[in-house]
Amino acid sequence: MDEPARQTYRVYRYRWVVLAATMGVNLTIQMLWISYAPITDDATRYYGVSTLAIGLLSMVFMIAFIPLSLPASWLIDRRGFRVAVGFGSVLMGVSGIVRGLAGDDYTLALLSTIAIACAQPFLMNAWTTVPAKWFPETERATAVGLVTLASLVGTGVGMALTPVLATSTSIASIQLLYGGLAAAAAAAFLLLAREQPATPPSTAGADARALVLDELKHALTVRPFLLYLAVIFVGMGIFNGVTTWV
Repeated sequence: MDEPARQTYRVYRYRWVVLAATMGVNLTIQMLWISYAPITDDATRYYGVSTLAIGLLSMVFMIAFIPLSLPASWLIDRRGFRVAVGFGSVLMGVSGIVRGLAGDDYTLALLSTIAIACAQPFLMNAWTTVPAKWFPETERATAVGLVTLASLVGTGVGMALTPVLATSTSIASIQLLYGGLAAAAAAAFLLLAREQPATPPSTAGADARALVLDELKHALTVRPFLLYLAVIFVGMGIFNGVTTWV
């Protein structure tokens, strides 16, 4: 009787290239998100609108994420993270450049910002899928942490750099610069990212999923999880509120 073939696993150095490409698009979309918050007063004068209208350019990201999160996860599972993140990255890059070219046209800036916000779930919901497909179990937490760090760095850079640039250039030029960086990051992802290695890095590497409805249904019946969810919900609300209206 023949013995079943033993599954072999292999860890590729190229995993760091895929991770870096993923970090790049997540970093730049955070810069696009936060770029109006530190220059709210300047932006109100530039576009000739209210403070609330400028705040909406940040709040739309939170509004769009809720309904689009499940479709984004579904696409990641059905077509792979390269297709989903690639779609989000292209949408981000094109819309970022359009926002820069909008000049002082607030309506066009808002529409392009909505498009950028729609791209965000396709990037953020793949944070765990990329490490699961490319990294061994011992490195996955580190990989997810690095993508998370890239997102936080993008927020920090947008908060710190935007006011400095605003002293010497127009808001449209700043947005065009950030849009160009986002487009470059998107191009790098499309060029460098691969869906998965030829040989999985570990047992669970080949069947990683972003959308796990059965597990989610169970989690929503566990009281400690609901308490944790409430704390995170309030904490993220405070963080997003402070960064939006800084």
